[in-house]
Order: sequence, then structure tokens, then C-alpha cells
Amino acid sequence: MSSPSGSRLVIYAALAGNLAIAVAKFIAAAVSGSSAMLSEGVHSLVDTLNEVLLLYGLRRAEKAPDTLHPFGYGRELYFWSFIVALLVFAAGTGVSAYEGIQHIRQPEPASNHAISYSVLGISILFEGASWWVALREFRRSKGSLGYFEAFRRSKDPSTFTVLLEDSAALLGLGFALVGLLAAQLLEMPVLDGVASLCIAGVLALTAFLLARETKGLLIGEPAHPAVAQRIMAVAVTDPDLRRANGVTTLQMGPEQVVAMLSAEFEDDRTTPQIEACITRIESAVKQEFPELVALFIKPQTPEVFAARRAALDRPATAD
Repeated sequence: MSSPSGSRLVIYAALAGNLAIAVAKFIAAAVSGSSAMLSEGVHSLVDTLNEVLLLYGLRRAEKAPDTLHPFGYGRELYFWSFIVALLVFAAGTGVSAYEGIQHIRQPEPASNHAISYSVLGISILFEGASWWVALREFRRSKGSLGYFEAFRRSKDPSTFTVLLEDSAALLGLGFALVGLLAAQLLEMPVLDGVASLCIAGVLALTAFLLARETKGLLIGEPAHPAVAQRIMAVAVTDPDLRRANGVTTLQMGPEQVVAMLSAEFEDDRTTPQIEACITRIESAVKQEFPELVALFIKPQTPEVFAARRAALDRPATAD
């Protein structure tokens, strides 16, 4: 699991790089008249705004629980990450596609290629540095998981959002460089517009992946299986429980998990004994998983729990 400080470092690195790159790209686009450079400028500007939104989401997610949000504000980060995905699609993809179509319909040769190539080269260096910081943090947090599996199971969207954005930025820079070079060497300015459409395609795919993952986090996903496994391991050894049936978890934020344990208590246990049992289990699990903000234990027979699980599994099987 990535730490809040690690996530912020990734975002600050991306913010500084994208802001400088956006200014340079817009200047190069104005001087050269390149459609691909203008698309890349919009791309970097959108990425800069995205980093600001992610930082805002991280700050909001750290607010302490209150009467309106008793389990905290962790989902604020998920909400703003989803807004980032929408911005990538609406602003980045839309503007790049529009520029590409316009340039294909009315192709005009770009000028001052040296400026464009210089800006692209510098942008690749900045984006590459930002990408490396994000990749290093993502690799640290993913553990032994594969990259795609870690992306699907990650509960902190700030790191994988920046990593995806930077990967898309490097691909976009590659398309812009190839498009400008081909348009110049082949004397076919229409290829500059084609490069813009390729950039739009990269942004559309990035937006789709981000929206898909952050939507799952926003509407509610279970926590990492290790949390439920630890709760079960502690519960089955507690003398006040006759049987632990199973655990249901909910990820409320990158560092906030709520869990419900279905269990059968011994018949002669008093209310104070039951309360002490719940406190013991919660305290033991929190030593390993401090993100567990609340543990609820629901008295149930195994048959009732199994029937509930079967009801939950039926829609998933139908899909």
C-alpha cells in the first residue's frame, strides 16, 4: 500500500513537470503552427489541472470523521480521481480529436521545426523523470503482484492515475514527434493532423481505464483480501466465539476500511463479554492493518451467512 507522502511526491513531481511542459508546448505550437504540438499543449495543461485535483482530493480524504461522515472522507479522493478521468476524456481527447480533424481537412505545413523538436525533446526528459518517480512508487506499493493486477487491485488512485497519465504523455510525445518528422520529410502536412488523432486515441484509452477503476472504488469495493484473512485468523482463536462464518469488507478510502464479521457466539456469553470480544479482535487486527477504522460483528448461524453469500454471488455469476 502506498503511503500518503509517497503519493504526494508522485503528484508534485508530475505537477511541476507538466506545468513547465504545457507552457513550452503552447509557445512552440504558436510559433510553428503544428496541430500535434497544440494537442500536446492541451494534453499537458489537462494533466496539470488533474494533479491539482488529485492533491485537493488527498487533502480532503484526510479530514477526520465527523457526524456527517462517521467513517471519514476517504472517498473524496475517489470522487476527484473520477473527475480527472472525465477531464482527460472531455478536454484532452476532445480538443486533440478536433485539432486533428481540422488539420486533416485543411492541412497547413508547420514551420520552425527546430523549436518543436527541441520542446518535444525537453518534454520527453521531464515526462520521463515524472514517469520514473510514479513507477518507482507504484512498484514499491504493488509488492509481488503483477503490474496489471496491482492496477486493478490498488485502493490508492493517486499513484496509478499519475503513472497512467505520464505513460499516455510519453506515448503522445512519441506520436507528435513521428507525426512532425513524417510531415516534414514526406511533405505531407496532413500527417500532423493524423498525429493529433493518435494522441486523442491514447487519451481516450487512458480515460477509459481511469474511469473504470475509479468507478469501482467510488461505488464500493472490498478491501485487500489480507484484511479479511487476518480478521478470520484472529476470530477463530477467540474463546467467546463458537464459529467465525466469514468477513465482508468495504474500502472507504486509501487508508480507511470498514469490516463486518459474521460469527456465532457461545450461548452463555454476556453482553460485556461480547463487547470485549469485539474489542480484542479489532485491536489485534489494527496492529497489522491500522487502516481498519471499524469492525462490526453480526451474530449469525452458518446457514444464514451461507444463504446471504449465495444471494450475493448469483448476480456475479449471471454476468
